[in-house]
Amino acid sequence: MSSSTEVRVSGHTVRITRPEKVLFPQDGITKADLVAYHRAVAARMLPHLRGRPLMLERYPDGIDHRPLMQKNAPDYFPDWIERAEVGKTGGTVVHALADNAAALAYLANQASVTLHRWLSKADRPDHPDRMVFDLDPPGDDFPVVRDAAFALRDLLDELELRATVMATGSRGLHIAVALDRRADFDTVRAFAHDTAEVLAARHPDTLTTAPRKQARGGRLYLDVQRNAYAQTAVAPYAVRARPGAPVAAPLSWDELSDAGMNARRWTLATIGERLDDDPWADARTRGHGLGAARRRLDALRD
Repeated sequence: MSSSTEVRVSGHTVRITRPEKVLFPQDGITKADLVAYHRAVAARMLPHLRGRPLMLERYPDGIDHRPLMQKNAPDYFPDWIERAEVGKTGGTVVHALADNAAALAYLANQASVTLHRWLSKADRPDHPDRMVFDLDPPGDDFPVVRDAAFALRDLLDELELRATVMATGSRGLHIAVALDRRADFDTVRAFAHDTAEVLAARHPDTLTTAPRKQARGGRLYLDVQRNAYAQTAVAPYAVRARPGAPVAAPLSWDELSDAGMNARRWTLATIGERLDDDPWADARTRGHGLGAARRRLDALRD
C-alpha cells in the first residue's frame, strides 16, 4: 500500500501522498523534501506568485522522466486552491494560483518541481507588471552571461529603469524591470526588443538578437520572447529539475560580481542559508512606466 501523511498549513490540511517517493534520484530528494522546502521558502516566494497564473512543471515519476507541463487546474484540486480563468485562442483555460503556503505544499505534492509564473496578474492578464530579459549562454560559460547582465543593467540605468537580477538555476540569468501595468504585452515586447537591439549593437562580437541558433555565431542571445501574453518565466525560489536541485535565486548586483557565482549557485539544500536576507529588499516596488524610457531609448537609436 502507498503511504500518506497530512500536514497543516495556512489553515488547511494538505495530504501528502507517497512522501517517500524519490524525485531526484541522484540526490535522494523525496516528495516530502520538496513539500518541506516550499513550506520553508513560502514567505520569500509567495510575494512573487500571488495573483499570477501558473504553469506547473510536474515530474510524478521523478526528474529522470519526461515532465508534464500543466496549465489547466484539474477538477480534483481542492476548492481552497485559487484559480483564474484567462482567455486563449478558441476559448479559456483555468490556471491554478499559489496565494498561500498551503497551495505551495499542495502543488509540491503534485510533484510540481518547478513553478513558472505569468509576467502579468490574473486581474489584468494583458498588461504585464514585469519585463524580463533572459540571458542564456550558448554553452555553459557563465562569465559571458555576467558581462551581458552588467551591460544590460547599465543600459537600463541610462533609460532610468531599475532592474533586478536572478540566477535561473539552469544556465543563465533573468534581468527584470517592474512595470506599472499601463502598457500591454505588445508594447512591452517591442520595447524589450529595441533595448536588446541597442545592446547588441554596442557589443556585436558577444551579443545578438538573432532568434535562429545558426545565425548567432556563438554569441549570447538576448531573449525577450517571454514578454508575451500567456508566456511564463521561472518563479523566484523555484526548484529546477536538474541534479543537485538548483534553485532560481534572486541576487544582488554585488553578489553577481563574485567570481564564484554561477546560475546554479544555490540549491534546495543550501538556499536556507540566505532566506533571512532578501537581496531584492531595496528593489523598486512601484512599477516603471515606459513612456519616458521609450523616448530615451529612441534617442539612443537615432
